[in-house]
Amino acid sequence: MSAITLKVPESLFGKLKEVAAKDRSTPEQFALLALAEKLSSVITVEYLEERAKGAKLERFEQLLAKVPDVEPIEGDKL
Repeated sequence: MSAITLKVPESLFGKLKEVAAKDRSTPEQFALLALAEKLSSVITVEYLEERAKGAKLERFEQLLAKVPDVEPIEGDKL
């Protein structure tokens, strides 16, 4: 396992300790989880952008044409 040292402003570190305590974790555990979540979101966006490059508008329109033109059922409306 590797280690890194971060300089964190006191106000941010105070909040980190507060939130980590509510989460029943240490500030280190909480920060590591936050890092993992951020990495996951960046990797997901990159993956989706790569997949979108191969998208074909014609195929999308074909699939969309199969969707019935009806009102949504109760509970599915925004």
